[in-house]
Amino acid sequence: MSKLSEVYSIEGFVLDVDGVLSSTVLQISEEGQPIRTTNLHDGFAIRVALRAGFKMAVITGGKCENVKKRYNLLGISDVYIGVTDKMEVFDNWLRKSEISAEQIAYMGDDIPDLGIMRCVGLPSAPYDARPEVLQTAKFISKCGGGYGCVRDLIESVMRAQGLWDKYAY
Repeated sequence: MSKLSEVYSIEGFVLDVDGVLSSTVLQISEEGQPIRTTNLHDGFAIRVALRAGFKMAVITGGKCENVKKRYNLLGISDVYIGVTDKMEVFDNWLRKSEISAEQIAYMGDDIPDLGIMRCVGLPSAPYDARPEVLQTAKFISKCGGGYGCVRDLIESVMRAQGLWDKYAY
């Protein structure tokens, strides 16, 4: 994990979808649309983090309305889909949320995520992220994208802060 001071300062999580909240291997519907999977353990950790008061957002280039519905149902009100400039959306979300980039753990897996990763307090990645992303990450999950890496990140941060047991049980 990264330095404890970086973990203690985290007050929010921002997450990519494809390759993080879902696998990089997608089924395709008969209409040609990708069918994304989600990990139930990630969903549980998201709810625990929200219950503990962490701020949270999802930013994705994908345009699937079902992604927005899924994460809204988990309690994330700030779900941005079809994003072409992740940094612009992230900066606007920071202002709206009244939080600094240094207080954010961001998890991404590919080149479009690098801009945000370079400015946050805890840049994070699943172990199967692209090499450039792994070089930038301070936290690399032992889990792959779509297979519990978000749970790994959230639980690790909250355990380091002494919050996991209080809010997960």
